[in-house]
Amino acid sequence: MRILVVTEQRQGKWNPVSWETVVAGQQFVRQRSGQLLAAVVGHNVGALAAELAGCVLDEVYQLDHPLLEPYTADGFALALEQLIAQVQPELVLFPHTYQVRDFAPLLSVRLERGLVADCVGYRLEADRLLLVRQMFQGRVHADVSLQGPAPWLVSFQAGAFRSDSLERRPEGAAPVRSLPVELRAEQIRVRPLELFREARQAVDLTQAPIIVAVGRGIKEKANLALAERLAQALGGELAASRPVCDEGWLPLDRQIGSSGQTVAPRLYIALGISGAIQHVVGMKGSRTVVAINKDPHAPIFEVADYGIVGDLFEIVPALLKVLEEAPA
Repeated sequence: MRILVVTEQRQGKWNPVSWETVVAGQQFVRQRSGQLLAAVVGHNVGALAAELAGCVLDEVYQLDHPLLEPYTADGFALALEQLIAQVQPELVLFPHTYQVRDFAPLLSVRLERGLVADCVGYRLEADRLLLVRQMFQGRVHADVSLQGPAPWLVSFQAGAFRSDSLERRPEGAAPVRSLPVELRAEQIRVRPLELFREARQAVDLTQAPIIVAVGRGIKEKANLALAERLAQALGGELAASRPVCDEGWLPLDRQIGSSGQTVAPRLYIALGISGAIQHVVGMKGSRTVVAINKDPHAPIFEVADYGIVGDLFEIVPALLKVLEEAPA
């Protein structure tokens, strides 16, 4: 089986979820023999292609054209359609990002193939690939089988695979091929404006390596300052469960969960969060989860790597004291 991983970059910087998608491809190839290919799309992306070639891959494709920067759904769909026609993969993997959500349905229509989006994993049963998707806000997992002719298009949710499992080449690099892309200006029907994440009040928590999140246990808005101090001391971002944002104590762009952002930081500290399924589906891919809650039966402890049963108003100041007194 030939598997193609489509990575994501913007303005010359990787979206970290790209590495998780490469891990998905590497794991699949280990379980089922085949070739693993990867592609980077944009303009002047030679350095990114070279970096990608340092991973355990059979080949890297560089799709470079002036009309691919800035990003447009039309440009990316047309470029990837040409790549897929030439490479003939059976399975095409994407990170489930805002950008992919924009162009992948268009690519799916142009190829007349189905798209299984927002998967959280997969299983192999004999020779059959089953993709796992969450339904009903994460309460149920559904197995989706692939039917019809290849290629099959699949996107994986952030945190579905761990980027620290990425296999890199101990020496040398995968071959990099530059694929000529045929694009005309009249084929690009949209004109991109300023990136949403650059809005003054917006924050993209998916890029944060450390997150301190608060729930109902924070009691009142004035107590957010304590959690914010902890986030700053750790060099992280402040986030919240839905009830905190519903109260207006933090803006909606700080909300994590099924109706907010899905994150997979290196460290996730949950302060006073009970762990409702709607919140857990948005952070369970975190590499290390630390939960602080007075209730020893709080569901958050089921997904925590480290659980502290106690009063956050006693524990967080003690943590801050250690952090602030530690030598720089």
